[in-house]
Amino acid sequence: MTARRILLFIAVALPPLVLAAIGVTHPTTLTAASAEYWRNLHIASLPLFPLLAFAPWLIVRGSRPIIVWSTGVLGFVYAVGYTGLDVLAGIGAGGLKLDDFGEATGTVFDLGNLFGRIGAAAFVAACLLAAGVAIYRAGPSAVLGGLAVVVGSLLLLRSHIYFPFGVLGQVLLAAGWVAILVVLDRAKRSVVGGDQVA
Repeated sequence: MTARRILLFIAVALPPLVLAAIGVTHPTTLTAASAEYWRNLHIASLPLFPLLAFAPWLIVRGSRPIIVWSTGVLGFVYAVGYTGLDVLAGIGAGGLKLDDFGEATGTVFDLGNLFGRIGAAAFVAACLLAAGVAIYRAGPSAVLGGLAVVVGSLLLLRSHIYFPFGVLGQVLLAAGWVAILVVLDRAKRSVVGGDQVA
């Protein structure tokens, strides 16, 4: 396996796996006792969430421009929306609770959740596109990885990274992307002159 392939596996698997590890410790509710950790956890995860958007784009590279651009735009919408969620409902709400402004957290939660739902829905759409491209390129062998990715993205939409379902979603994303890369690599080697894959 080449260094480039190893880096691709790391690029698609590491961000969701780190988010899964963070999710195991994510408090289920924001309280005065959990506020400082809640805030700091979201500060630490701020650069990680946008990295999830790279995997769908890496998978669709070499496809028709409309697919590549659509996946890129959806990834951008996801990254902006989920960063909004992280900043408002994570860092902002935690900071407000920590500073005894708990009554203001409802406003930032509502706004953050709106951004998060928009972003996560865009991520689901990007994952559907990537799974479709993988199945088109590699056939039935890509179905399991594609299914894992789609379910993982739906769990992000529904459960964020909260334990257990949000954590499971991140693990499914990592496993699904790796499985897709493996079958795409096999398909590429078995078909001379086929489309460029990841």
